[in-house]
Amino acid sequence: MKSENMTKVRYTHPVDPTVRKRVMEELDHVERTFGVKVLYACESGSRGWGFASPDSDYDVRFLYVHARDWYLKVEPQRDVIERPLDDVLDVSGWELRKALQLLHRSNPTLLEWLDSPVVYREDGHWTPRLRGLADAFFSPMRGRHHYLSMAKKNFRGYLQDETVRYKKYLYVLRPLLAVRWIDAGLGMPPMRFADLVAGTVHDSALLAEVDELLELKMKANESEYGPRRPAIHAFVQAMLDDAAHDREYKRPYGDVGMLDAFLWDVLTHDA
Repeated sequence: MKSENMTKVRYTHPVDPTVRKRVMEELDHVERTFGVKVLYACESGSRGWGFASPDSDYDVRFLYVHARDWYLKVEPQRDVIERPLDDVLDVSGWELRKALQLLHRSNPTLLEWLDSPVVYREDGHWTPRLRGLADAFFSPMRGRHHYLSMAKKNFRGYLQDETVRYKKYLYVLRPLLAVRWIDAGLGMPPMRFADLVAGTVHDSALLAEVDELLELKMKANESEYGPRRPAIHAFVQAMLDDAAHDREYKRPYGDVGMLDAFLWDVLTHDA
């Protein structure tokens, strides 16, 4: 019980008011400069997952829509907005049609954005409908493939030595717990790491190490290293040894007409 409570407490990541003000100003600047409307903006990355370090930056992600004429041009237009980076803010966004195309492919990154616990802006009319589409287009097969691939890549790249970066353990654990969540038939994995742990980790030794790792990660700098965690390492190795990819993961999923209708409704709402 103690470990569960500790995990829940560490999940809280308030946004510094000064940073929030900067983010809101940046979103206003994007709208004025590019002639778009920001429909949704949130935190992704460690602050959204719930295990940021003291020196973690703010990964702001947003979805935006152009005026209708932008969509009537023959040549494809740029569908990403990326702002200059600094040590605090990393801000970028996807145009709505691009986002809907990714939603049709059940893109896990977009699904996580729409489940972020840190939301800077959301259109009250369109965001609930967009989240409904996210539920409708979630493909367990595609999600499982994405998270398993991510875990394998990070494990091979970062967890082979006797000392490892704290954050890299979490970058393997989080996708593996998402795989376990999907395999348990629980639906779309939550973005919050604490929710993933609560729903999938029931071994006391593993849970204790996860709690300890979280505590260290959230007090240490992003680059800090520590010794290998035996219970976590054994869990990761066992899951990767047993888990297999579904070869049908590329199969189309969902009715694209639902996405076409949503885009049309957004573009013609005030016409």
